[in-house]
Amino acid sequence: MHQKDIVYFSYNSQKELDIKATKFIIKKAALSIKNSGKFSLVLSGGTTPVNVYKLLAKEKINFEKWCIYFGDERCFPLNHPERNSYVAQSIWLSKVNIPKANIFIIPAEAGNEEAAISYEKVLDSEKAFDLVILGMGDDGHTASLFPNQKWDDLRQVIPIKDAPKSPSDRVSLTPSRLSNSDEVLFLIAGKNKLNAFNQYKSDGNLPANSVSALNKISVMTFDLI
Repeated sequence: MHQKDIVYFSYNSQKELDIKATKFIIKKAALSIKNSGKFSLVLSGGTTPVNVYKLLAKEKINFEKWCIYFGDERCFPLNHPERNSYVAQSIWLSKVNIPKANIFIIPAEAGNEEAAISYEKVLDSEKAFDLVILGMGDDGHTASLFPNQKWDDLRQVIPIKDAPKSPSDRVSLTPSRLSNSDEVLFLIAGKNKLNAFNQYKSDGNLPANSVSALNKISVMTFDLI
């Protein structure tokens, strides 16, 4: 059953948020591996999680049972520095012992339509993720789901066209697929996101509010006051 039990955490510095988020992810991973033998994690793009990925790269833990997915991707060439997969690979995934077969990137270089179809085949609609990490833009968008856009929530993955932020062509998991996760973790930092955050808390009409979880949502914030 999907629900929106939301727990809020506010931190006094970006560093504190990064450390707490890293510990949260590692604890969830250990529990998931203990219970099911693996840990399925969906990564967010944007700048907010970058420091968390850097901290994870320094952790002396076994990543062999981690399975990495992406919540969205920008339609850039494979090694473009603004691709979510490139950022995660370069600062974290390439530095730890996650098997390459456990990293499932969105093939956005093929174009948004083809990439959405391909990634849909990668995801098993019957299997929930263990943890989805998401950010929130100053407009309330999350993944590549933007305000005032419509999407087919019966699909797991959709092509995004005419996104208001560059690049306009993207690929995104749908709210229903993002919500098919035991837990969701939002990382939100920056005064420019205060208005969107307040709308989120009041259950406003934002894409971020279309995401729920099977268990709970945790929201970690810094610099929103």
